[in-house]
Amino acid sequence: QVQLVESGGGLVQAGGSLRLSCAASGPSVSSFTMGWFRQDRDFVASITWSGGNTIYTDSVKGRFTISRDNAKNALYLQMNNLKPEDTAVYYCVKGRGGSFSPQYDYWGQGTQVTVSS
Repeated sequence: QVQLVESGGGLVQAGGSLRLSCAASGPSVSSFTMGWFRQDRDFVASITWSGGNTIYTDSVKGRFTISRDNAKNALYLQMNNLKPEDTAVYYCVKGRGGSFSPQYDYWGQGTQVTVSS
């Protein structure tokens, strides 16, 4: 059974940075696209299994960077220059890829990110 556990959320002032991590376990975790969504199932970013292709929603381009370490079964989201509108629960996901939530079969429990103005 695939399990995804997020960490790294917290409270930060606008302009600050946070790094989210996702620890993945289960069969063939490293063989699938992984990504991040936030509250209301809004797409944030995704990365293919090889790490060779990344996709970002327009509002985070240039500020967020998604990466993965397949040897550690880990996914990361480096978030810089955070804005109050980035406040949300962030979910780690695993699935077929793309920017639509139904394309991802597994979801973590979420980690809260709060950005104060």
